[in-house]
Amino acid sequence: MTAHNELPGHPSSANDATGGLDQTASPDQTAGLDQTASPDQTAGLDQTAGLDQTASPHQTAGLDQTASPHQTAGLDQTAGLDQTAGLDQTASPDQTAGLDEAGRLFELRSAPVRDFAAQANAVASACHAMAVRFHLGGKLVVFGQGGASTDAQHVAVEFVHPVIVGKRALPAISLTTDVATVTGVAAREGMASIFAHQIRYLADPVDIALGISTDGNCPSVLAGLQAARVLGMLTIALAGGDGGAIASSPPVDHLLLARSADPRIVKEIQVTTYHVLWELVHVFFELTGLLAPRVVA
Repeated sequence: MTAHNELPGHPSSANDATGGLDQTASPDQTAGLDQTASPDQTAGLDQTAGLDQTASPHQTAGLDQTASPHQTAGLDQTAGLDQTAGLDQTASPDQTAGLDEAGRLFELRSAPVRDFAAQANAVASACHAMAVRFHLGGKLVVFGQGGASTDAQHVAVEFVHPVIVGKRALPAISLTTDVATVTGVAAREGMASIFAHQIRYLADPVDIALGISTDGNCPSVLAGLQAARVLGMLTIALAGGDGGAIASSPPVDHLLLARSADPRIVKEIQVTTYHVLWELVHVFFELTGLLAPRVVA
């Protein structure tokens, strides 16, 4: 039997427990514990530490607070007041006067527009006659003096180079574009002859003459229409007001009026008129059965 040397007052079980604590780590274990984290690992741990931080109760309480129903109602009412404030403002005297003037300007245009609409049959008849002449190989000859000279160029380009893709191009010329000819004729024969002279040398009997005048009293436009009639051309006139001298002139086959004494309104109506002429001429071309003479009275 082997003797056990025991310390007084310390049983052997206590020594066993102490012995477990006093055991020295093996070299492999020590190496594992002594390894220092790499810079990348340290950075990762630092970032993780930042993510793991939990907001303090005070911070959480501040975030978790929800606006009370009374606070929400107050905010909603404020938004509504901001939106309606602009609508509830009463117009100033200047704004009221401006609105009244705008209404007056529109009313000035209402009667001439309604009158133009009432000329629908006359417009259709003129367009049909133009389509027949184009069908027979004729061209459009357009002229006007002053502001109407630019309308003549506008009309010509509308027919020669249609703004709507796919529409048929039709021959047209403006007698206002050749500055050398216009000024040369004016110097020798006078302004009244600037269009009549060109028509006698540039136009054919099958052609169409379209004269444009703001008040219907332009001598050069009237003379051009007279020369066109002598040649046998179809004659169409766009005139403002009551048509003036052009309205009472026998050489005009088709007269389309812009009934206003305001030259600006006359211009607006005439621009609409020749756009409608262009459009309806193409309508007749699409309905080839309507291109015989006398189909439209």
